[in-house]
Amino acid sequence: MKTLKIGIMSYEDMKAYTKAIARGEHKRKPGEPKIWFTSMQSFARVLSERNRDLLALIAEEKPESLQELEDLTGRKVSNLSRTLKTMEQYGIVTLERGRRGRIKPRVPYSGFQLTMPLRPQATGKSA
Repeated sequence: MKTLKIGIMSYEDMKAYTKAIARGEHKRKPGEPKIWFTSMQSFARVLSERNRDLLALIAEEKPESLQELEDLTGRKVSNLSRTLKTMEQYGIVTLERGRRGRIKPRVPYSGFQLTMPLRPQATGKSA
């Protein structure tokens, strides 16, 4: 498996960065993060220790449904669904449709690499 590169950039800088890419003024480099969070707080909410434990369990056990994952974790399906949908929006997990419409969570990464500047950047360019 591979490592997912994650960056932290303010909303304003992320907006400028995205516009620079759209205008052709900036070309994404191979080492740049693929996923961006707007703050350490938002990063910490999505990839808390509890959620990283959940990701590791999914990667190891490969549950065939959210019900099976509930049995493995003790967390309610509704909580798991909400958490995993948020992670799916960031590209951290994939939610595959299995037999009878069951949702199979999958983790395509073995780890994360975080990139963030010491201070917010005024230019919108990544670190």
